[in-house]
Amino acid sequence: MSLANVNHIILVLSGKGGVGKSSITTQLAFSLCLAGHSVGILDVDLTGPSIPRLLGVEGAKITQAPGGWLPVEVHPSQILPPLPYPPPKPNPGSVETSSTGLNGNASSGASLPESQDQEMSGAPHPLSPTTIGSLHIMSLGFLLPSRSSAVVWRGPKKTAMVRQFLTDVLWPPNTNYLLIDTPPGTSDEHISLAETLLSPPNNISSFNPPSHRQLAGALIATTPQAVSVSDVRKELNFCRKVGVDVLGVVENMAGYVCECCGVSTNVFGRGGGEVMSQDFGVPFLGRIPVDTQWGALVEEGRRPCYGGAGSTGGDEDSGGGGTNANGGENADSRENVTEDENRMGRGEATESALLVDKYRSCSLHPIFEGIANELAQKLG
Repeated sequence: MSLANVNHIILVLSGKGGVGKSSITTQLAFSLCLAGHSVGILDVDLTGPSIPRLLGVEGAKITQAPGGWLPVEVHPSQILPPLPYPPPKPNPGSVETSSTGLNGNASSGASLPESQDQEMSGAPHPLSPTTIGSLHIMSLGFLLPSRSSAVVWRGPKKTAMVRQFLTDVLWPPNTNYLLIDTPPGTSDEHISLAETLLSPPNNISSFNPPSHRQLAGALIATTPQAVSVSDVRKELNFCRKVGVDVLGVVENMAGYVCECCGVSTNVFGRGGGEVMSQDFGVPFLGRIPVDTQWGALVEEGRRPCYGGAGSTGGDEDSGGGGTNANGGENADSRENVTEDENRMGRGEATESALLVDKYRSCSLHPIFEGIANELAQKLG
């Protein structure tokens, strides 16, 4: 089985659609790469494969090799140049780290310190060169004629496709982490994953010492509101029934900080994911606020920039500048592009065009850096 080259497999699950599983998967992959790990992403959301679009590689093609498929390379292992400017400092009181770590001990849950100083993760200083690990992905999206092509498959066809992805993709040697982005629910894709990864004779742990399980566990994604938490509880019960360890719960879309006034608003409520994790006795890894700059990064390839040129927030004198609700730029906002924005946000020749490089400037990176560090320490 091709998974012999993978050290740890992490499932990203949720019983509810639209909670941001693919976004969480992508940002966790970036953060693990920035920590020097080699990462793979397997997108098994067969009817809605969005990972290729988020990573800007929709036009890539699958390569057939002796023994299976070669995953698409997003970027190789390399050294990134220093950031062109210091990373953003979270607005005090608006962004929180995890309150319960993977070891089950309570942490402060306080806002990240303004200095950042990389103390939480031990990562190199952002103004110094950074060595990153490679990133490869596999998705059904690469096999479809277009982004709008519908996949109309019954259960047996889905099961066969998931098993083929697990057995026929030739991941690079020494892939440290394989993140599997799943569809919402607890149906065919999830059952196929559990059966293939946990049950003999396909138990992939036979490639490793008996004390080491290749399937590390599942990361559960939810949003704070009760209707989401209610459905996600079913996913936690699914994990219990099939014997998949839960690495932790992430509460996504937990607050929005206005880029104009800095006021934090809990658009979808607050705390639902943390209460759920306490009820099930699993770690709560943290809250992820809404950041429009993250959307601009994956949709437009713009380096996040806060409180100045390139920020998506407008003001009274901007004439509605910034981005529209679909993530696209308003026409009048492009009439006053500054040289600073060109340098920092447009991906020109003066800086790296890699999304993972630009992600270092995103306000969400310190949060996912902490989650990635916790997972790496837990899994070894």
